This record gives sequence, structure tokens and C-alpha cells, in this order.
Amino acid sequence: MSEQLISIMENNERKDLYNIKTHASGPSGSLPLTHHMLMNSPSGNLFGLSQNVGMGWKPTKLTGKQVLILGTQGGIRAEDGTPIALGYHTGHWEIGLLMRAAAEEIRTKGGIPFAGYVSDPCDGRSQGTTGMFDSLPYRNDAAMVLRRLTRSLPTRHAVMGVATCDKGLPAMMIALAAMHDLPCIIVPGGVTLPATYGEDAGKVQTIGVRYAQDELSLQEAADLGCRACATPGGGCQFLGTAATSQVVSEALGMSVPHSALAPSGQPIWDEMGRQSARAVLAMESKGMSMKDVLTDQAIQNAMVIHAAFGGSTNLLLHIPAIAHAAGRNIPSVHDWNRINKTVPRLVSVLPNGPVYHPTIRAFMAGGVPEVMLHLRKLGLLDCSVLTVTGETLDHVLDWWESSERRYTVRKQLMELDGVDPDDVLMNPDQSKARGLTSTVTFPIGNIAPEGSVIKSTAIDPAVVNEDGVYRQKGKAKVFTSEKEAISAIKNGNIAAGDIMVLIGRGPLGTGMEETYQITSALKHLSYGKYVSLITDARFSGVSTGACIGHVGPEALAGGPIGRLRTGDIIEIIVDRNQLEGSINFIGADNQTLTAEEGAKVLAGRELHPDLKPDAQLPDDTRLWAELQAVSGGIWKGSVYDVDKIIEVLKAGKEALALKSESIK
Repeated sequence: MSEQLISIMENNERKDLYNIKTHASGPSGSLPLTHHMLMNSPSGNLFGLSQNVGMGWKPTKLTGKQVLILGTQGGIRAEDGTPIALGYHTGHWEIGLLMRAAAEEIRTKGGIPFAGYVSDPCDGRSQGTTGMFDSLPYRNDAAMVLRRLTRSLPTRHAVMGVATCDKGLPAMMIALAAMHDLPCIIVPGGVTLPATYGEDAGKVQTIGVRYAQDELSLQEAADLGCRACATPGGGCQFLGTAATSQVVSEALGMSVPHSALAPSGQPIWDEMGRQSARAVLAMESKGMSMKDVLTDQAIQNAMVIHAAFGGSTNLLLHIPAIAHAAGRNIPSVHDWNRINKTVPRLVSVLPNGPVYHPTIRAFMAGGVPEVMLHLRKLGLLDCSVLTVTGETLDHVLDWWESSERRYTVRKQLMELDGVDPDDVLMNPDQSKARGLTSTVTFPIGNIAPEGSVIKSTAIDPAVVNEDGVYRQKGKAKVFTSEKEAISAIKNGNIAAGDIMVLIGRGPLGTGMEETYQITSALKHLSYGKYVSLITDARFSGVSTGACIGHVGPEALAGGPIGRLRTGDIIEIIVDRNQLEGSINFIGADNQTLTAEEGAKVLAGRELHPDLKPDAQLPDDTRLWAELQAVSGGIWKGSVYDVDKIIEVLKAGKEALALKSESIK
């Protein structure tokens, strides 16, 4: 007999192992059924009551309003918070505590809470790996599952979504935005604290490349890596995609005031669960639903707040997807450009600066409502929109302006950290004096005829001319894989003045992977500010520097970027003040060309010989890439436009039928 089998099956010292029961008396009492219920209710509703008491709910308390709480909880925590099984990231490690607080409040108010879970991956954990190929597609899949879970509890009266990080929170917002006729609310999961002595979770992701370049010792790398996540819960300490998504959720009116960026695990964070439960129950009693909150004006407000915070460029993918789910107008590149030219950046935090405050300080300085006060004075917000509080944004901001909460947290920031809250969240005049520029620019040119995006506010000021324009002309070094590109950096094959071009990493190549290990390396290496990057991939929200992504068309869709070769001369111009820019191929083999001549040369070239989808691209992602492509692609939010997909499938079936007939 196999010793391994014995060790698996028989190594058990439990004395009660075979104390097996084959029946039980069941819950005591009776269901609160009525003649009308038995005659008219679907059998599923009636059986649901049996399930409820079977799980231990008292039959006498079955008539309350049912509220579904959906969360991205990951891992298994002991009662004292120690891990029994790890989660993917700190952002979902403490989510269950918020869900519990919300559930307890619902019970106190006579409601019946339900809970379901759709956990989420960590973009930081999957950087530089094939796990990144599932990152953006996961958002769509999770939103679908969350919607299915919502519809699968037909007796729910309201829905709460509790989520924190890069893909889980956008997925939750997309899912709840589609629940047009239900009262819904988002509870953002907050942030982790920075180490008292150490590096933030963005910078620490560069310990490998800095060690390779002899800028860190082995012991320094080990020590810094150990302390980066200083508390066990919450999203990263910088205004990346996780933090920006929290800000956007509140800006949309989907979250209670001053909820984005709260310190995970602390009383002011835990109370958000209770506040949100009270809010969603009030929405239900007033007959409010998502369609009352998510209007075109609310979506524009979110874009304004994104610009004022200097948020992650990944929200250019997520806000249009939320608008699509809500059945509202999908913002265009023109809309983004218009808003960013109008709205001043007011927030000084990681990774944009100019002072690299962690996100907890933005919360303590007043967070989203404090920034909104400045924008209201400028007339840049529509304050007539409704929020999940049941009040207009105007009333919310009036409350905030004179609230004890505002006074207390701002005072504590000065007392605890010695930081003036007005140096973190600035007024427009102070922002202008400190040199804060608007968030994003959309360069076009013969390399990106459909456009591209750069977080222009985060280009190192040391390489920007006095007129506010970043200019670089240099030779391209073309890579068809992220692994090749990061190896070139680590091995010293990238030098100041180079322009790195990473192609074939858009949706069709890798699921539009995030390339933070490259952008972070350039940010934190001494010469990195003098190197530019152009790619059809996307960037982490913490990325900074002269990094241009979202290039369209992508290389594998025949885009000109896929026709570039190492040694080509490229010119980059980004005006940080006017928010205008261009990226053009202007020469090769010592021949200088105009942008128009360069376009003709590129059009006559073959695609790069090494260009192909990644060999490890999952079939799930290949399907996602094709579906989002026929739905409008990345500039429409990488959504699934069902009507358009059906139209394309129908046309394809008709074409195949004609082809079959012609063969006959």
C-alpha cells in the first residue's frame, strides 16, 4: 500500500472523526408565510426563506429589507488578524471588516444582509509576468460575475459594493452602474500607511533594477522590501489606479463624502461601512436608484476631479466603461482634453509631486470634498447632481465646509505629521505658484494617428524647457517584449537620450499589459529622466516620466508603431501648459524627413519581423481582445458593446454562408 496515500488519508488524530449524523431536527419555528405569498410568490422566493433559516437566520426576522453586500475580500484571516491563508494583496485583506460593519448596521436597522465575494488580482504582484495578461480583461469578467450575482438574488432591495484596488474597484463600479433601477453604493477600501522609515509600495518595486545598477545593496533592498506595506490592509500609498478609482467613486456620487483614501483598519475607516449601510437604506426608502446618481453631469464631475487630483491614466479606460454601463454618454478624447485644459491640478501627492505626500495625507487634508470646495468656487462642478446621501452635491459640500470632521482631520495632519493641509490640497493660486500643471496630454503623429496618452504633469521638471515644453529627438531602441526591454535596462544597454519603443503589447498582443517595471525603473534610476518610452501597452497609475502609452492603432492591428525599427529617429514634443503633443518618426539611415514624409515611409514598410501575439497569451484574453476591439477598443473603455458584437457576428455568419455557397 502507498505510504503517501496513508500519510494523506490516515494521519489524523481527531477522535470525533466518525461521529457522523445522518439527519437533524432543523431550525425551530415557522416561516412567516401568508396565503398571498403561497399563491403568488415564485418558488425561488419561498425556497430562499428556507435557505435563510437553514443558515441560522431566525424565522421571526425574515421580513426585513434584503441588502446584498458584494466584496473583493481575499485571503483567510484569523480573529486576531493574522493570516491563515494569504490574499493576493493588502487591498482586499481587510475588506471583510468593512463588510461586517455594514452588515451589522443593516441588522440593527431591521434589514437582512447577504454577502458575496469576487476577489481580485494585484497588478503589482503580476508586473513583468504573464499574470499581467489577465489584468485588464479581469475587470470585464468580474463586472459580469458581480452583475450575475446581483441578479441571482432577486429579492434584494439594495446593493453595496466594497472594493479597493486597480481592477476590483473599477469592476465593482461598472457592475453597480449597470443596476439602473436599484439603490447601490460603493464603499472604497482605503489605503495602507507608509513606513515610518522606508519607501512607498511604488518605489520599492524598483529594488531589482536599482540593485542591478549598483544603486542599492542586497541588504538595503531586503530591508526596504520588508517594510513597504506598513499596515496590512488598504491600497498602495500613492495616487495610482487604486487610489484614483476610490477618488473617482466618490466624485461620481457613488460613495459617502470623505470616504476615498481612508486609512484601512482604523475607526474612521470602519465607520464608512456603517455610514454606507445607512445611506443605501435611505436611498431605498426614498426610491432612489443608480440612474438618479450616475448622470452625464456626474460623469463629467468625475473627469474634473480626476484632472484636479492628477489621477492615473488607467481611468481613461475605466470612466468610459462606467459611463457605458450606466447608459450615459461615453467621454471622448476631445472631452478629456477639454477638461484637462480647463481644470487646474490641485493635489501634491505621490507619484506626481511636487512634494511626494502619501495618500493618507490627502485624506487628512480633506480628500475629495476639500478639492471640490476649490472647484466649486471656480464653477467647474455641476453641484446639482444627486449623491448616494440623497442630497445634492451642493448640500454635501455645504455640510463639509463647516463640519467637525473637516476641522478635526485637517488639524490632526498638522499635529501628527507637521504638514499644512493646504500644502497637500492647494487652492488654484497656490497650485499655479508651485508649478503644478494639468494632468494628461494626448500626443498624435505619424506613430500614433489615433492618439496616445502621457501623464504630462509627471514628466521630471528638470528635463522640461523654460517654456513648459518637453522635447526629445533621438534614436529608437525597439523591443517586442517587456522582458527584452527590462533586460536592456538592467544590463546597461539603455543610455540617456534613448527612446525606448515597446510594441505588440496592446490588447491583441498581451491583453494590454501594464509596464510599470519599465516606467518605475526609469523613474528611479539616476539617468532615467533622460529616457523616453513609447508603447501600445498601458502604465500603472504610479508611473511617471516621459512615458507615452495607449498608442493607437496598436502594432498588431497594423498601427505604424509596429513598423518602427531600432535606429529610427523619433521626435517627441509635449507642451505641458497647452496640453498638446506629437510623436513622429522623422528619419532613418542618416536621412531627415518631415512628419508627412515619415508617414509615407512607415506606410510602405512591413511590420516588425518579430511582432506577434505573446505565445503565452491565454485564450480567455484573446477572446476579450477581439470583443472589446469590435466594441470600440480602448478609447471606448475596452467594453463589450453587445449590440455591436451581435452585428459583427451576424455579418460574419452571413459572409461564411455566402462563402460556403460559392464553394458549392
